[in-house]
Amino acid sequence: MIAGLLDGPRARRAFLLRSVLVPPWSIRIQDEAPLALVAAIRGAAWVLPDGAGAIRLNKGDVVVLRGPDHYTVSDQPDTAPQALINPDESCTLIDGGELDWQAGTGVRTWGNAVDGVLESTLLVTGTYSARGAVSQPLLAALPRVVHVPYRDTETTLIEVLAAEVSKDQLGQEAVLDRLLDLVLVSTLRTWFDRPGAKSPGWYQAQSDPTVGRVLMLIQHNPEQPWTLASLAAAVGMSRAGLARRFTHLVGEPPMTFLTTWRLALAADLLSETSHTVEYIAHQVGYGTAFALSTAFRRERGISPRQHRLASDRPPQLRPPQLGDSPQDR
Repeated sequence: MIAGLLDGPRARRAFLLRSVLVPPWSIRIQDEAPLALVAAIRGAAWVLPDGAGAIRLNKGDVVVLRGPDHYTVSDQPDTAPQALINPDESCTLIDGGELDWQAGTGVRTWGNAVDGVLESTLLVTGTYSARGAVSQPLLAALPRVVHVPYRDTETTLIEVLAAEVSKDQLGQEAVLDRLLDLVLVSTLRTWFDRPGAKSPGWYQAQSDPTVGRVLMLIQHNPEQPWTLASLAAAVGMSRAGLARRFTHLVGEPPMTFLTTWRLALAADLLSETSHTVEYIAHQVGYGTAFALSTAFRRERGISPRQHRLASDRPPQLRPPQLGDSPQDR
């Protein structure tokens, strides 16, 4: 189920970067991305979210930060920020001036030192810059900061991601997107499964033999004409029994969850594809474009067309100083 909830903000041309840094260094991040992941490949760092306590990031640790809140990453908590990452993902000095950290560091690699310098810190950062509607239940379930230490991380995935970020090969962008997804899903799964975790109802419910099956049916077959009766029959329960159990575990009735899921999928398809509203309606379980438009406007306050227009923004420019190759970015 967690993979399904990640399907909306699944990385698409994600912003990925290796940072090679020697003290003193401090980077202020104000990109306002909905979700970011920072992994320490070598050395250590401090992550300082605004309004929250500082977190020490040791080698192999991963931190996931929920936006759009700002944060700072530095060698020490008291090091003054020198670099600023802006909402357009450009990087400048704090006062807006030109920053010259990029020299000679390589593809998608940036910093104040050349890679390989002894005692340098190497970080890998992956940013989900587009807010996909399907991600809302996941984002709502996360605290502002998720810190998974080395002993609990899937270090092999992190190391592979770090190695692939610096490559400049055909199809590399797609490889990096999927690797970032794998690292993120692995990290969040570890976080939710930890002892005493307050994981969300939809995550706990996936292990229930009946409600878990209903969640999978809804997630993988939203186009089906589901009713409470047909869902109950599919898992061998009464309608009343399914409604009670589903609501208790997930926190909302099954048909409410189905509607939310369908409209989230529709919102994502409207934002990410050029398919007609009629086509999208059939893909997510509505018989006509009018039916989808009515439900969409009722739940979200705007029409599908208005949602698409609001999402139709030009892609953000990638700052050339961050080492992107012309064909890859």
